[in-house]
Amino acid sequence: MHERAAEFAARARDRYGADLEVLEFDAGTETAAAAADAVGCDTAAIASTIVVSLSGGDAEADGDAEGDDDADRLVAAITSGANRLNLDAVAANFGAADAAMADPARVRETVGWSIGGVPPLCHDAALPTVFDPTLAGYDTVYGAAGTPSAVFAIDPDRLASLAEATTVDLTE
Repeated sequence: MHERAAEFAARARDRYGADLEVLEFDAGTETAAAAADAVGCDTAAIASTIVVSLSGGDAEADGDAEGDDDADRLVAAITSGANRLNLDAVAANFGAADAAMADPARVRETVGWSIGGVPPLCHDAALPTVFDPTLAGYDTVYGAAGTPSAVFAIDPDRLASLAEATTVDLTE
């Protein structure tokens, strides 16, 4: 097993008491479509984790105790692979003036995982997280497991609970 995928599995076990089976694929799973093809499921059953940078607005809305309106804040969105995240809706949900895809280097530095393999949980820093209700329509969903070629299967309600995510539709 890839070192980062093994690290993800160990973190899940240590933090949540969850023994998550990591599945690795030679073809890669860095996009929702590729992951769905590898696993053999609907693209909509892929739980993609997108880290978003917020700026301006009400920092208290997302739990920023410092209340620094000028600092960019990071949040996570766990979305169905069949849906496109609406950044304006994310900004509005968190009381921010603007939202953009987070810088990949900042994602790696803050969350601890690289884009293409960012899991929905086991981050280095706690981020306010939203969960796409589309995922609840599946018995099992698949999230990234720390690398662009690894995923894990999980019940969507359990995933939302472990990620401490608020279910809200912020997709287009």
